[in-house]
Amino acid sequence: MSSPDPQVRAARNLTDPSPESTPEKKHPRPPRNRGPVVAVTGAATGVGELLTARLAASDEIKQVIAIDERRGEVSEATWHILDVRDPAIAEKLRGADVVVHLALDLDLETDPAARTAYNVRGTQTVLTAAAAAGVHRVVLCTSAMVYGALPDNDVPLSEDAELRATAEATGVGDLLEIERLGRRAPRAHPGLNVTVVRPTVLVGGTDTALTRYFESPRLLVVAGSRPTWQFCHVDDLVTALEYAALEKIDGEFAVGCDGWLEQEEVEELSGVRRMELPSAVALGAAARLHRIGLTPSPAGDLAYTMHPWVVSVSRLHDVGWRPRWTNEEVLGALLEEVEGRHTLAGRRLGRKDATAATATAAGATVALLGTAALVRRARKARRRI
Repeated sequence: MSSPDPQVRAARNLTDPSPESTPEKKHPRPPRNRGPVVAVTGAATGVGELLTARLAASDEIKQVIAIDERRGEVSEATWHILDVRDPAIAEKLRGADVVVHLALDLDLETDPAARTAYNVRGTQTVLTAAAAAGVHRVVLCTSAMVYGALPDNDVPLSEDAELRATAEATGVGDLLEIERLGRRAPRAHPGLNVTVVRPTVLVGGTDTALTRYFESPRLLVVAGSRPTWQFCHVDDLVTALEYAALEKIDGEFAVGCDGWLEQEEVEELSGVRRMELPSAVALGAAARLHRIGLTPSPAGDLAYTMHPWVVSVSRLHDVGWRPRWTNEEVLGALLEEVEGRHTLAGRRLGRKDATAATATAAGATVALLGTAALVRRARKARRRI
């Protein structure tokens, strides 16, 4: 299942007396006088590019202002090339009614300090610039991970549940700080409305610790844990962001598929068997491997594969939005996307390493843990010299 790319409507030259015999000509869409002017940051790639294309093709949008560090492919948008941390962005936002801020770096391989500096400073600048430019709504996109993955979580969580996540998982500390900035902004800038969109496990051209989980030859399950899975396809996130941009919904809300999958269902649907490890072994190994730089994922990422954090999407339902994808369909799409990739403990393996990994998942995991042990021994030996 997939969504067709947005297309610009063709306009036929009505003065041609024989239109059937003349090739149809493409013309820019004439200016629209109704609907909001929407600015999108991070508009050249990923979700930002998809949303920019969708808004540019919508009759409900007057104009799209696209902001990124390079020009994207959506020619119908008005492009401004700059870093979102640049205060000059305020001038580029003048005339916009709504800003959808999607210029975030959540890359697993990015230096954590640099990633936080970009994400937090960028959000601060966009919120301040939007207020200065007279924008009345900013839409922020974080993640349902901010609720935290905890053994005592309700299933599903209410959208107004307490945010109990910690900064121990990749990027979650940044997302919590972004949400804090979003809550504070209307108090600092009266008249500015902030809407927060929280997708569940995002799938569709994404690379996260959670999507890499499905690149492993065996699905790691921590003994005694109760994993649950709720996915969100980027197509559905884009339509939810469009609802927010059109002011059909406000406040804080989650977006994802209806319901969830238990771990046993995931294993049955994927055909990938589990490998179960005691909690102390799994968490201890993950922490050590991350500390010595063998894996990009901190131990905190494991919590999201151990404990439930599925959430209701009732607020979107209340305004008429429905997901086009089911959890089963998104899982199928994810498995197709990661086919041929091989990951152990969050670390991508090359082809040579992958051959060993697929030969025996347990053996490969033991080898990886053994590598960590050898590194520790080598360090101890150097200190004794």
